[in-house]
Amino acid sequence: MRANYIGQSVQRLEDLPLVTGRGRFAGDVSFPNQVHMRVVRSGHAHGRIRSVDVTRARAAPGVVAAWTAADVAGLRRIALREGPDARLEPYLQPVLAGERVRYVGEPVAVVFAEDPYLAEDAADLVGVEVEELPAVLDAHEPPSEFAPGRSTEPLVLRKGFGDVEAAFRAAHAVVELDLSIGRHSGVPLETRGAIACYDAARDLIRMYGAAKVPHRTRDGIAHVLDRDPATVHLHEGHVGGGFGVRGEVYPEDVLVCLGALRLARPVKWIEDRYENLIATNHSRQQRHRVRAAVDAGGRLLAIDDAFFHDQGAYPRTHGARVVDLTAAMLLGPYHVPAYRIAGHYRLTNKTPAATYRAPGRYEGSFVRERLMDAIALRLGLDRVEVRRRNLIPKTALPYRRELDAIGDEVVLDSGDYGGLLDKALEGVGWQKLQKDLKRRRAAGETVGAGIAMYLEKSGLGPRDGAHVTVDHTGGVEVVTGSASLGQGVETVMAQICADALGVDYRRVRVIHGQTDRIPKGIGAHASRATVMTGSAVHVAATSVRRKAIEAAAALMRVPADTLDIIDGRVVRKDSPDAISMDLGEVARSQASAPDAPGLSAEGWFESDHMNYPYGVHVAVVKVDRETGGVNVERFLIAYDVGRAVNPMLVEGQLAGGFAQGLGGALLEEFEYDGRGQPLSVTFADYLLPTASETPLVDVILSEDAPSPLNPLGLKGAGEGGITAVGAAVAAAIDDAIGIPGAVTRLPVTPMRLKEILDRANTPPRPVETGRGSG
Repeated sequence: MRANYIGQSVQRLEDLPLVTGRGRFAGDVSFPNQVHMRVVRSGHAHGRIRSVDVTRARAAPGVVAAWTAADVAGLRRIALREGPDARLEPYLQPVLAGERVRYVGEPVAVVFAEDPYLAEDAADLVGVEVEELPAVLDAHEPPSEFAPGRSTEPLVLRKGFGDVEAAFRAAHAVVELDLSIGRHSGVPLETRGAIACYDAARDLIRMYGAAKVPHRTRDGIAHVLDRDPATVHLHEGHVGGGFGVRGEVYPEDVLVCLGALRLARPVKWIEDRYENLIATNHSRQQRHRVRAAVDAGGRLLAIDDAFFHDQGAYPRTHGARVVDLTAAMLLGPYHVPAYRIAGHYRLTNKTPAATYRAPGRYEGSFVRERLMDAIALRLGLDRVEVRRRNLIPKTALPYRRELDAIGDEVVLDSGDYGGLLDKALEGVGWQKLQKDLKRRRAAGETVGAGIAMYLEKSGLGPRDGAHVTVDHTGGVEVVTGSASLGQGVETVMAQICADALGVDYRRVRVIHGQTDRIPKGIGAHASRATVMTGSAVHVAATSVRRKAIEAAAALMRVPADTLDIIDGRVVRKDSPDAISMDLGEVARSQASAPDAPGLSAEGWFESDHMNYPYGVHVAVVKVDRETGGVNVERFLIAYDVGRAVNPMLVEGQLAGGFAQGLGGALLEEFEYDGRGQPLSVTFADYLLPTASETPLVDVILSEDAPSPLNPLGLKGAGEGGITAVGAAVAAAIDDAIGIPGAVTRLPVTPMRLKEILDRANTPPRPVETGRGSG
């Protein structure tokens, strides 16, 4: 029998070096004669640079070089990843600040020394004189001046359709909310790192430590250095977490490459945790003023939203992607006849922001689902029923919206949103749960449940490729432009290849993250790797299978349609025990084939539209009224992935995403004082959820709606675990404390929740009436 690997929870292939202590992360990469780089960072949130003096640093023991902005004046600014945007070009970040500093942590100089300790000591000798300027810290305040003639609001992104004004005039009720999402981000276990060396004989720069999108990062570095991308090779090793923040071109990436080029020695830089918390991308911070028009049955007539996105000091290489996705995805799985949204993209004197797992969807889901709860409250309806009445029915899909998401027309490809809601309610035992919570509240406990629905997006195109080769031993190599952030990409690609080709998945070796092995690649982002790279691997492996059968048919002198490949052997369908050939034999027979030597094929997959997985989150919480602490007792994720290549890995992705979403809901926040000084600079200040705060997650993995947009019906799973956590937890807290609509801001820290409870317990002041007023 031929093994079917798609749909099987097979053991991961990539784990052996990790669990045996033989992983190779950026910190493990070193070269003989290397020097170490240390970055000198601004201590001011905003100011004019009067001078940067590296004289003492250059004279320090072991120092090889020290640079300021004057030493790198010929470099271009760090460009946007998806191409130029005239609105953002004047705001791009220089590699080293030369005229102004705009956030605490901005690079102003670098020092290169023989070891990291000497480099750090020398960096302390760099004198930086700054004339402090007022810091812009609130993106909701009116825009100010970024530079002469330039506002701190580079753009306002607008989307919409339908007659919004008419809908509000006809509304039975209008519900308005003011909602905020706090500034937090991905904080990987492994901080950023980059190690570069220069091969003068080949005029080739190699950089190690690349992650997420190596080909895009290669192109970005080459652009700043004004080099042909073919002369810059990036190499991905093991990666201790990505989550969006590792996929940028940062100033440090450029500086290590330039250092290797100029100094003719390898250069190594590893970020410490303080640098990670003040200089690696932040995300999320938005404030929404949203309103909904509804009819008497709670059905949406229109949504109107104006939101303010705190981008920090500069656009990152993602440009305005977070604002775009917030606006494009805010409607979720609901039918909304009219829609208007304005996203104000504003610069402040904080660490620059960019994507973090489910960018725009975590934020938008909090806003939309708080709105659904408010509609239920306003009309006296059941919150589940309000959602059910507004869901896009299964019969309406594919469902086209007059919107685009990051340039891609929004067409919801497949789904049964009501069906998944039913599965979630049954899985959590919703009716029994409500009775149990009522009993516990009567006994004095502060407990409640919340529910939230959401859409995700995956399979971002336009195309991806892969190369599959069978060697003379029968082993299979898959070369992709994908990347691994720990999500199991090697295992999944091996399963897809093995399933199409007819081999054991353990005989498939997957190469990724090496820009010298494949000229193009999109990496691993936007929940696209399984869909796009996996589909390309399927195409290539299917071609290799066809070639192998045709070659074996000629050698065995039988018709090709009588043959199959089972467990790496070409066999007769009607008689598997008859004469057969190992794939290695077939490969050896093709080594000198005149047209296409060897047994290999290249596969490309193209897609005009993203596809849209979807889910339901249910949270059960207990609140400590004395401290404001929140204990999440239970959390359920119901998620339709279209088709799961490896269900175990999908469930792992969902559980990991939940833990991050919980951090953003209850604990994690980057805060600043009135001068723009960061206050969350250690793990004593920036609080991550631990195992004590993170319950086991119940997962219902559904495959009811395979995508029609790719040959395997795949949808992405990398971000569905995080998307609605904030919304579900907020609703559960409201339910627990008995104050509907209480939570309007994430994270719901103990201090904030205690303030909500204290206000609710404070009797209103008596209204004083002036004497003699008529």
